[in-house]
Amino acid sequence: MTRNILILLTILFFISFACNNSGENKEKLIPADVVNNPNTASGDADFYKLPKIEFYEEVHDFGNVIQGEKVTYGFKFKNIGKSDLIISRVSTSCGCAVGSYPKTPVKPGKEDVISVTFDSYKRKGFQNKIITIVSNTQPNKKIIRIKAMVINPEKL
Repeated sequence: MTRNILILLTILFFISFACNNSGENKEKLIPADVVNNPNTASGDADFYKLPKIEFYEEVHDFGNVIQGEKVTYGFKFKNIGKSDLIISRVSTSCGCAVGSYPKTPVKPGKEDVISVTFDSYKRKGFQNKIITIVSNTQPNKKIIRIKAMVINPEKL
């Protein structure tokens, strides 16, 4: 009998903590009323109303870069859609490249910039890095790239 009570109390203990949602990530979330997502569970969607991101250049070649040098390029884009464009994340294929992006919505018809900094420290030879942009577009991911030929300064 006491064994059954102990098992029951253990289960209740785990259930009470498993359902605990402290809300630690509330600051990182975008309010739902800001995002205009016309997709529905029925599959009917009005893609005409979605934001659409258009880059003026999707690949940038830094050319020759001396090893240890940091170079930055701003990928200029325009929201050619019909609602606010919200970029939620910009990630890179390695730690040697860092992207920064607008944290506020980009209105339809407006332009902005995603800056990418490449650090050539401890790199050599041809470098091809992928930058992934996640936003409220359809599809929600867009890929841009940077390239560089890292040259050892001793070989100059």
